[in-house]
Amino acid sequence: MLNTTLAARGIAVAPHSLAAQSALAVLRDGGNAIEAMVAAAATIAVVYPHMNSLGGDGFWLIMPAHGEPVAIDASGPAGSLATLERYAGMSRIPTRGVDAALTVAGTVGGWQLALELSRQWGGQTALPRLLEDAIHYASAGIPTTPSQHAATTSKLAELHAIPGFAETFLHDDQPPQAGSLFQQPRLAATLRTLAEEGLDGFYRGRLGDSIARDLAALGSPVTRADLANYRATQVRPLQLAHSAGTVYNLTPPSQGLVSQLILGIADHAGLGQHTADSAEHIHILVEATKLAFAVRDAHITDPTHMTIDPQACLTEEYLKALAARIDLHHAEPWGQGKGPGDTIWMGVIDNDGMAVSFIQSIYHEFGSGVVLPASGLNWQNRGASFSLDPEHVLTLLPGKKPFHTLNPAAARLHDGRALVYGTMGGDGQPQTQAAVFSRYAVFGQPLQQAVTAPRWLLGRTWGESTDSLKVESRIPAEVLEQLRQLGHDVEVLDAFTETMGHAGAAVRLGNGTYEGAFDPRSNGAAAGY
Repeated sequence: MLNTTLAARGIAVAPHSLAAQSALAVLRDGGNAIEAMVAAAATIAVVYPHMNSLGGDGFWLIMPAHGEPVAIDASGPAGSLATLERYAGMSRIPTRGVDAALTVAGTVGGWQLALELSRQWGGQTALPRLLEDAIHYASAGIPTTPSQHAATTSKLAELHAIPGFAETFLHDDQPPQAGSLFQQPRLAATLRTLAEEGLDGFYRGRLGDSIARDLAALGSPVTRADLANYRATQVRPLQLAHSAGTVYNLTPPSQGLVSQLILGIADHAGLGQHTADSAEHIHILVEATKLAFAVRDAHITDPTHMTIDPQACLTEEYLKALAARIDLHHAEPWGQGKGPGDTIWMGVIDNDGMAVSFIQSIYHEFGSGVVLPASGLNWQNRGASFSLDPEHVLTLLPGKKPFHTLNPAAARLHDGRALVYGTMGGDGQPQTQAAVFSRYAVFGQPLQQAVTAPRWLLGRTWGESTDSLKVESRIPAEVLEQLRQLGHDVEVLDAFTETMGHAGAAVRLGNGTYEGAFDPRSNGAAAGY
């Protein structure tokens, strides 16, 4: 199994190789990890357009070499016209079309705040330099990835008639073939405007005016005032005391608490006493997932509407009580997952030891499917996760933030290693994080092996509609049989399937070298210098 260890000055990991190279180029030019990540974020929005966009949301976890980590919530709230009355007569918010384009896009605001914070660590790279690659790839074009071709093909029937989709994402009214040139001239012009006038213009400048006009003309509940009032916020990340070290993740409305709970519950359930990738390893993490999902579904929403303190759920007493409910000999029943989510995760660590874990998303493949005519922005459908039940924890309210599956993770291990890791994949995000972290930090597997090894998923994620325990066929037959005997409803998928998400990880070792891992299920790369 490949193990990528580098005596380097920095490392970048992304699910598309061009994004990793954009980050690496900024590091070579003397930029820090935050600046490198903005460059990667802009590039990935262009070269992986089915997974993320400037019209989506983002979350940042920044872990300096010394001092406390900081986080950025760059998720957008529901528009001021997004009321229950507006959706009266519907059983749920549609996942496609203008009715699904009901939240402010926060990701550019996250870039803006991140660059403001980067100045604390000496960041001074000019914005046009950071957007340079993205502008080029949008204008000159990039080869269509197999992932984009597959997503366009599978979702064509539900997206074809959505305003702006066919003109933007189809070639001669058909999905672009893998390898064919894919250009986005309107998006290139939008990126040039941001480079020239600044990121604030997305919300409060000429570009914001254009975005607001197009949203209004299409009938979106997001108004000009909603854009003008939006700013990403700095938040304190959740912190888990784990036997391997201190683990960090995002606060609500992110489901970072779920990822922390799974690791904490499994730790107290004695996960480290078992063997990596055994039936016991998988069983404990799956049962911990069920318990964590129950907490999520009861409580996680916009933090201003929550009734519990998420950090209080990570105390030793709380975790031990949940761990005691795991039956090592029997799988407990559970309800349903939240469903799919399309996302990209990327990680960068620079020469000074600053590590950035980052996620950017439009929710489902191509988000709402709506593409704004002037700017070429594909708008997210994250607001589809709201409920139209006025008594539900996720009930829709103007100005309220929707629930997010997004959660970038980081850790400081007891031996001095600094780790950033994450994945795309809806319900699968916290589960894949648990698989990667436990393999690497608990069982000592090389980082690339921890990412590449066969994975599992309880519930639904990208491209799936059932709530079984899905496993890749590379898991040994005897382990699958043991899982069935424990009572798991096992469904065997392909050996390498995008259903398991696009994971990645990077670590700075105590001796100053780096290790990186990208997912062979993606079109990614781990690049260092």
